[in-house]
Amino acid sequence: MDDKIREMIAQFKKDRTSLLPILRKVQEEEKCLSPESIKEISDFLELSENYIYSVASFYPLFHFNRPGDHTIKVCICNACHLTGGDDILENVENELNIHPGETTDDGKFSLEKIVYAGCSTLAPVVIIDREVYPGMTPEKVKEILGQYK
Repeated sequence: MDDKIREMIAQFKKDRTSLLPILRKVQEEEKCLSPESIKEISDFLELSENYIYSVASFYPLFHFNRPGDHTIKVCICNACHLTGGDDILENVENELNIHPGETTDDGKFSLEKIVYAGCSTLAPVVIIDREVYPGMTPEKVKEILGQYK
């Protein structure tokens, strides 16, 4: 794996301004920023691993754990909250036996809680990968998740 990462980052300039593009590229290919990839980036850019972790952890788009095959986002904005978003989230948690920020043991699903999905008129909203499910109810959770299992 280290050779693959080395080849991937070798196309970039050995300059700290390359850090974000390298992090994006590595995550795009590897699905997350592993300790091995952080070490390789550190060696390549001659930056401390701590510095790289601090930069990467600042941006919510970077992940240190491999996400599931499908990412489930449950909106809890005011509109979704008022129309049952918390119940939807609880049902997803119970159905998959995970909490926001976690991935199922089989690696199929990751769960995220989002504050605004941009779909207030469709509340409550669940997004699986890029598919928006409006007007969700606790009863629909099992049915919709079944389509992805």
